[in-house]
Amino acid sequence: MNTESHGACATSRSWRRRFTPAPRSVPAARREVLATLAEWSVPPDASDTIALIVSELSTNAVRHGRVPGRLFEVVLAYDGEKSVEIEVSDASRCRPVLPVLPGSPPALDSESGRGLLLVAALSDAWEVRDRGVGKTLWVRVLTA
Repeated sequence: MNTESHGACATSRSWRRRFTPAPRSVPAARREVLATLAEWSVPPDASDTIALIVSELSTNAVRHGRVPGRLFEVVLAYDGEKSVEIEVSDASRCRPVLPVLPGSPPALDSESGRGLLLVAALSDAWEVRDRGVGKTLWVRVLTA
């Protein structure tokens, strides 16, 4: 679903889509996000960053947030000027943990464990929000 609202200076837009918590949904989410951001004329560098974040959070939703019979949801909100907010929600109540101590990140040869580190490094702000069922990872990326 796409929606628009027109303000005095800019057009704010939003997009929402639910996905099956299966590995094939991660590239599908990334493609749809990139197409939506292009339609909104979000700068390419910001679009690539947002797509990477969506990919990482969608992967986490598939690997760690999967609950039988439940979908995960990706939401984008663009203020039309300065930032895009991203939400990826799943039905699991397990909250992700970001390694905070030096030396606690995954081993260099590890194939996983860096998603939230990337999200933290690439975003302007991020947080985990509890929901009635599950959780939402909220992220803001500056576009200007």
